[in-house]
Amino acid sequence: MATLARVAVEPKPFSPEPITDDEAAAMFRAALNLFRLWDVTDDQAATILDVPRRTFARWKAGEIGRLGRDGKARLSNLMGIHKALKIIFREPTRGYAWVKTPNDAFGGRSALDVMLGGELTDLMRVRRYLDAERGCW
Repeated sequence: MATLARVAVEPKPFSPEPITDDEAAAMFRAALNLFRLWDVTDDQAATILDVPRRTFARWKAGEIGRLGRDGKARLSNLMGIHKALKIIFREPTRGYAWVKTPNDAFGGRSALDVMLGGELTDLMRVRRYLDAERGCW
């Protein structure tokens, strides 16, 4: 029987690569599609992304500037929410409708109501809930 040799390995802390501006622009375009499918108004979308309405309109027209860490984190969480909904609901329209459906987990409010709180942590709360529902935690 062979014996196993121990090898010393230095653990490396997890350090994800920062989201590039090109990746953020792609996520923004995907978020526009999500907002359309969720039937979110431009004012609501601007609140979710925490940008002035005029900035959102400019970005929507294709003039996406540099997004800061907060904006990139918001887009990343939106993509995570979308992914979780696709996994949980086999029928996409049910997932899109879920966003506006009152939920006991949110005190009877919908996920959209929570996200419209305007804080990054509001998006994170919805994402964490969905990730827990699909067994990721």
